[in-house]
Amino acid sequence: MEVTVVDNQAAEVRAAAKKIITVPAFGFGLCPVRDILDRFGDKWSLLSILHLGSTDSLRFNELRKRIDGISQRMLTVTLRALEADGLVQRTVYAEVPPRVEYALTELGQSLLGAVIEFGNWASAHAPAIAEARQRGALAAA
Repeated sequence: MEVTVVDNQAAEVRAAAKKIITVPAFGFGLCPVRDILDRFGDKWSLLSILHLGSTDSLRFNELRKRIDGISQRMLTVTLRALEADGLVQRTVYAEVPPRVEYALTELGQSLLGAVIEFGNWASAHAPAIAEARQRGALAAA
């Protein structure tokens, strides 16, 4: 049996996926992808990363206005989690009233590239996904 380039690429992709989901022998005993996605894979974190990545820095209320539907409490929780993970930097300026700005760290900037790739993929495939959902809804009815 002859192995083609396409077969070889598919095998490489499967091997890469398996490597990513394999639980490491060290650390927390979690798949690193699951651990990271559990932490900031929600829509508020991803939207926060995208909005912070679209500018140098944003104040809390500026960011809240840009993220449609997020509550003040949820944005606070989201920003604290992203800051704890080293993805967002919070800078407090000694002014009256105090001014606080949020910006992506270098680590956050490196994640931004992957988030943009994911967003591009979602935009490109949204029509096909919507069509599949519609077919599924019609079949279930």
